[in-house]
Formats: sequence, structure tokens, C-alpha cells
Amino acid sequence: MNNIFVVEDDDSIREMVMYALGTAGFETCGFSHGDDMFSAAESGLPALILLDIMLPGNDGISILKKIRQMDKYKRIPVIMLTARSGELDRIKGLDLGADDYITKPFSVMEVISRVKAVLRRTAPDTEPSEELVAGAVVLSKGKRTVRTGSGEIPLTFKEFELLQYLMINKGMVLSRDRLIEQVWGFDYNGESRTVDMHIKSLRQKLGEAGEIIITVRNVGYKIGG
Repeated sequence: MNNIFVVEDDDSIREMVMYALGTAGFETCGFSHGDDMFSAAESGLPALILLDIMLPGNDGISILKKIRQMDKYKRIPVIMLTARSGELDRIKGLDLGADDYITKPFSVMEVISRVKAVLRRTAPDTEPSEELVAGAVVLSKGKRTVRTGSGEIPLTFKEFELLQYLMINKGMVLSRDRLIEQVWGFDYNGESRTVDMHIKSLRQKLGEAGEIIITVRNVGYKIGG
């Protein structure tokens, strides 16, 4: 059974989320501080972390940065819980490797849906290794790695899935709606601008090689190269 860590200092929100996930068949552990979460992780890694940005002591952004810098934890998917006005925090979170974000206030059904979607996307890939190439970018589906001339590029799970889908459909113009459906899932009900935010992050991480991602005005994106 998947164990979900819920890091939220608001007791009522934390207990609500844990109860909802429990009814959906998940095991949960709740924490009001990041330090408590890391202590618990020493006894067993979670399948996913729900991480609030506004926490006492070290905030969620600092905790996410620590997670992504530590080999033991860096592949654990993380969904950030953010305030509606916290767009800058959401961008920082995505840049640091958050796999998704949920804006407060939210419904428990949204939380369950987004958790299931992220777990589906981050499940181990058992298919044989296959490489996709576009320009200087080489993506290995089996190894889940992305390389350019400057070396391996660390991507979040969602960034990898987005780039992979674009490269599989190389040369085709893909609308934002189609990308949302295929990468985030048909049950995704968040903001469509999340596609643009992830494309921006991909381009930054790929550097000069990011020029393979072409914006088609008023439509979406495609891969050239």
C-alpha cells in the first residue's frame, strides 16, 4: 500500500487530507514540521509527499530543495500545497523539482485525483530502453534520463513526461489541452497555464538545447530539430 507523507502545519487541513487519502486506500503519516518528516523517512521512504509551502521554521521551498539534493530522497514525487496568491512560490517549486501543486482552498477529491495521477506517472518503467533524439537532446525512456552535449539533465517526473510526449510526437503541433490530457491526465482540473510554466522550466534546464521546443502562437508547442 502506498504511504503518503502530509506535511502541513494547519491541523484541520492535515487531518482532513489524511482522512480523505485513508478512505481512498492510502496509508498516511502527518507532520507539522519538515524535520519530523525527515526523521520518519529514515524508517521508510514514502511513495509521495504532500508539502505545504507555508511552514514554521524551514518553509516548504527549503524542504523541497533539500529533498532534491539528497540521493536518498530526490526521486520521491512531491506535490506542493500553495496559497492562491503564491504564483511566485509555485514557479520556485517547479524550478526546484516539484511534480505538481494544489492551490488552496482545494477539495479532497482534487487531492485524491492529483495524488493518483502523479503516482501513475511516476511508476517504475518496465519497458525496454528506447532512445528519442531531437537536436542535441537524447531521452532514454527505459532509463528515464535526458542528456545533452553538456551531460545529463535532471528533470522532475512531470518535466520528463512532458518532454517525452513532445519528442514522441516530434514535428506535430500539440495544443495545451492535449498536453494536459496526455501528461497530466483527463481528470486534471488545475490551471492550463501549468503547461507554459513547465515548458519554461524545461527550456531553462536544457539551455541552448532547449531551442528544440518551439512555441506555436495561439496553439501550443512542438519539437523541432
